[in-house]
Formats: sequence, structure tokens, C-alpha cells
Amino acid sequence: MRSKLSIAAATGAAILLLTATAPGSAASPEPARNLGDPDYGVCRGTDPRCYHDWGNFDPAEGYKLLVYSRTAGPRHAHLGTPLGPGLNPPLNDNNVAVKAVLKLGQENGFTVDYTEDVTQLSSAGRLLNYNAVMFLSTTRDTLDDAAQTALRQYVRAGGGFIGVHNAFGTEYNWPWYEGLLGNANFYDHGANQPGTVVTVNRRDASTQGLPRTWAFSDEWYNLIPAPTRVRVLAEVDESTLPQGVRGSLGHPGHGEHHPVSWCQYYDGGKAWLTTLGHDVRAWTDEPVEGDQYFVQHLLGGVKSVLGMAPFCR
Repeated sequence: MRSKLSIAAATGAAILLLTATAPGSAASPEPARNLGDPDYGVCRGTDPRCYHDWGNFDPAEGYKLLVYSRTAGPRHAHLGTPLGPGLNPPLNDNNVAVKAVLKLGQENGFTVDYTEDVTQLSSAGRLLNYNAVMFLSTTRDTLDDAAQTALRQYVRAGGGFIGVHNAFGTEYNWPWYEGLLGNANFYDHGANQPGTVVTVNRRDASTQGLPRTWAFSDEWYNLIPAPTRVRVLAEVDESTLPQGVRGSLGHPGHGEHHPVSWCQYYDGGKAWLTTLGHDVRAWTDEPVEGDQYFVQHLLGGVKSVLGMAPFCR
């Protein structure tokens, strides 16, 4: 007959096993880790030697931004109705995000063109007329082969890229573009809800003058992969999200360091990225808590990529 001690030990081990494997355990999910650090075969990171300063952009000629907002899938409300073909087609009242960027240019000394016509991105030579290209909540496969090639050659010639909000839900199956985003991609998000943004780095042009923490509402993207070898500029404090960070596809969030904005040099060019910008009110005069800091943050990022301010400090 087994001793009472051995019976107790066996019982205790069985309880531990059941506790560890039982579905629906009350334990909190672990933050997402080990999300990948692919080698994209290019020079990337925070070292300025990754940048190609080939003299393609003369400050004496001014600063020019191209905004691209084509969608080939779900369309964010801040984009409004789809735009007509060509460059700078007529805008509707609900094209609020594009209008907001136009206003930033008018008030801050840079020219803005805009389009949802992929043929406007058909050659690197055409893109080199712009100091930077902004992908503004583009969706899914918004580029054809010619535009993909042009964007890559443009960046390699020292061009600038700005990715805003659903730029992270774009060109999923193109590894070079994923690297341009900082080795990051949208996976899912939880509820659109208020939270606290933490300004991680206050030396960058996009973070100078921002408070250490500021309230804002967004979808708070969960990422796979998550950015690596970049300079993180801002994070969201997951503990401040009233409905939690868990996404619609089960992503448990990133834990203590959940990035929302960062910058890097990539394959000869410059890239400034932010997952923020979901709420329509952030792009309009309708007040929403923290919108002034979002606009200030975005403007600083745009100016740094254009060359009007130091980049990625």
C-alpha cells in the first residue's frame, strides 16, 4: 500500500497539471513576445549612415509632400468618400484627414499634393518631385507592380516615407514594405477607447514640447511583427485602457512597452510611423481630448521627414 505521503504528492501534482492546462484559466494572458525580427537585406535602424544623401532634394526649391490614401479594402471614416482619378481631385466635406494635412502644409510652409490614383506613383522620377510620401490609412494591396518598384527606388534615392494609422494594414505580403514600417504590421485591435499616450523620447522634432503623458482615443493597434531597431517615440499605457488591450483576433497586447510611434532610416531613406489617427475628430475642429498633441506630433514627424527639422533624434 502506498504511503499517505506518496498519495498526497500524486494528488498535488495532478491538481497542478489540471490548473496549468485547464481552458479558461483566470490567469492573465502573457503579453505578445517573440514577434519576429526578420532581416530585410537592407541597411535599417537609427544609424544615419543608412541614409543616402545624394543631393536629390534642394531646400531652396521648397518642401513638398505627396499624400496617398487609396483603399482596396475597408475604408476609415476619416478618409471620407473615395477620391476621383488624377492629382488633387475635388474634395468632399467628409475627406477630413486629407483636408487636415493640406491645412498643416498651408500653415507651416510646405506644399501638399494628394491622390488615390496609383498611376501617380508609377515612377521613381515622379516621386522624386516630393521630399516625402505619406500613406494615409491606405488599405490592403493599394500598389501595382510599377508603383511598388517606384516606391522602393524612391526610398533608395533618399526619399522620405510617413505611415499613418492604417498604412500598417497595407501591402501585407510585401516584405520590403513591412521593413519600411519598422519591421511591424497591423494584426488586430480592441475597442476604440480612451487611453494615455506616454511620450518616450522628447528630443525628436515630433515629440518636442509634448507632455510626458497625454490622453487620446484610438484603436490602439496590436502588431505582428513589432518594431525593432527603431527609435520609439511614443507608447500607449495599456493599464489605462478601460476596455483592455486584447484585440479582436486574440492578440494580448504588448505589455509594458506598447509602441504607437517610431522612426528609422531604411534602405537609403527616412521613415516616420504612427499607428494613431483613427478618430475622425482628431482630423477636424471638433474638440476631442488630446487632439492638439496628436496634430503637433504628426506635424513634427512630417517636418522631420521633409527635411525641415532634424530627423529621428
